[in-house]
Amino acid sequence: MAKVFVNNAEISIITVNDKDYISLTDMVKPMENGLSLIEKWLRNKNTIEFLGIWEMMYNPNFNSPEFEGIKNEAGLNRFIMSVKQWIERTTAIGIIARAGRYGGTYAHKDLAFEFASWVSPQFKLYLIREFQRLKDEEQKVLGWSARRELSKINYRIHTDAIRTNLIPDEITPEQAAFVYADEADVLNMAMFGQTARQWRETNPDKKGNIRDYASINELICLSNMESLNAVFINDGMPQAERLLKLNQIAIHQMSILEDVSDRKLLK
Repeated sequence: MAKVFVNNAEISIITVNDKDYISLTDMVKPMENGLSLIEKWLRNKNTIEFLGIWEMMYNPNFNSPEFEGIKNEAGLNRFIMSVKQWIERTTAIGIIARAGRYGGTYAHKDLAFEFASWVSPQFKLYLIREFQRLKDEEQKVLGWSARRELSKINYRIHTDAIRTNLIPDEITPEQAAFVYADEADVLNMAMFGQTARQWRETNPDKKGNIRDYASINELICLSNMESLNAVFINDGMPQAERLLKLNQIAIHQMSILEDVSDRKLLK
């Protein structure tokens, strides 16, 4: 569950079948007689028509004949419609009612924005802005997770190339660990211009290692270089030659990545 804040209202957002549903209850909670606004909105003929069109577009099990009857009744003084009635009579999926701690009426974002517009056009615009900000933050997290997974894969490719080509069967585990660390420092030298040990000596107050303090662009470049170094190792390229080539690649890739980042910031 996620939350956004609009006009002093804390609005919950849940995921249902990979779709975002926004709490209508939270939207109107701070307002006087707020909860009655949801049913008032549902009694509106234009609302019923909008909900019906949305359901016919996205809900294959929508009860269209029942909807037609409801639509004909909408607008009459005697017409009453609750969320529960709408769901039960039409098998609608765009609006749901939940019980419990995070209970209330939730609507698919398409419908929630329509409700927000009915409450207040200004409120709708603020809601859209905060919702988009939330989505942007989620994309950043997803992007970071994807890069971490890619990094893990490339790390495995890199260590496999080292084990296959650089570590003889007769050496001890301690000696093998030195070879792995030495090859990791080839990448550190190419990317940062210093080994892990040199970084620790110049940064005694910092926890972790040199890569923990790398930028996203540097981590992307490091991940690429792990894969490339594995290819160079498999091709039998000497370490000194690999270091020089990887450093040239790092400089080139970082210039591209930083240029892309700068252009995004300008936009």
